[in-house]
Amino acid sequence: QVRFVESGGGLVQAGESLRLSCATSGSSLNAYAVAWYRQAPGSQRELVASITSSGSTNYADSVKGRFAISRDNGKKTVYLQMNTLKPEDTAVYFCNFRWSIGSWGQGTQVTVSS
Repeated sequence: QVRFVESGGGLVQAGESLRLSCATSGSSLNAYAVAWYRQAPGSQRELVASITSSGSTNYADSVKGRFAISRDNGKKTVYLQMNTLKPEDTAVYFCNFRWSIGSWGQGTQVTVSS
């Protein structure tokens, strides 16, 4: 079983950047697509970005051109570079498999002030 531990969140002003990290333990991620999700207060969890085992990426329209997902299979870590942050990006960010969702970690809070 894979355990996901997210970090890197914080309080920033609109227009600034953050880089989130997702360290994993347990089974290797190499063969699997992984993704970042987020959940804003009062909203459902939504898919933000995903990356396949071969490195192909996909993004929600709301973050396209601003966010970049990457992975380091050797370090068993997934990253989310977030640029030009907006107040509507405020949420708790989680990582998990893109398909066959596993157990959720605690997430990392991102708060963007206007």
